[in-house]
Amino acid sequence: MMGGPSENPELWAFLESLHCGEFLSGTVTAIERFGVFVALDDGPDHPVFPGVGFISFAELSWRHFDAASDVVQIGQRLSCEFLQFDTWNLEARLSLKATQPDPFQVFADTIAVGQILPGQVTKLIPFGVFVQVADGIEGLVHLRELAWTQVETPSDVVQVGDKITVVVTEIDRERRRLALSRRQGSSAGV
Repeated sequence: MMGGPSENPELWAFLESLHCGEFLSGTVTAIERFGVFVALDDGPDHPVFPGVGFISFAELSWRHFDAASDVVQIGQRLSCEFLQFDTWNLEARLSLKATQPDPFQVFADTIAVGQILPGQVTKLIPFGVFVQVADGIEGLVHLRELAWTQVETPSDVVQVGDKITVVVTEIDRERRRLALSRRQGSSAGV
């Protein structure tokens, strides 16, 4: 633990004054393998870290990314939502993605179960394939939904990069999942 209120009174008071959901501005000061540090405009300096604000990888973006530098750059100005006061590290846990609409929910508003969509196979896994049906939106076609006849592996039917037509079979907003099929309807691209 970095210290309690008596060791860092200014920092402790600042962090205790923050409220969940509040928006804070600052500058990206460091990108580490475990997250991003942000020097907050209104906050004091941190005694150890290069910023009082911290964004975990999970809170950087709704979209898939390979490196934090694909989302933010050192020196970049940000506005983030305050999530919680990390009393162990004496930092403000922040979310950048909370400041942006969830692309899955926006997409889910525009489609319905039974709708036919064009897509591109992005990944083969033992029990099915992932198909991108919109920018940053992928759904799973389970192995049993790949063809009218039973197949042993996804590569028996499709390869990464193949363009296929799929049918939406389930939209799970809570878990942000999209289930797809190639079998339903004769026009599903089989």
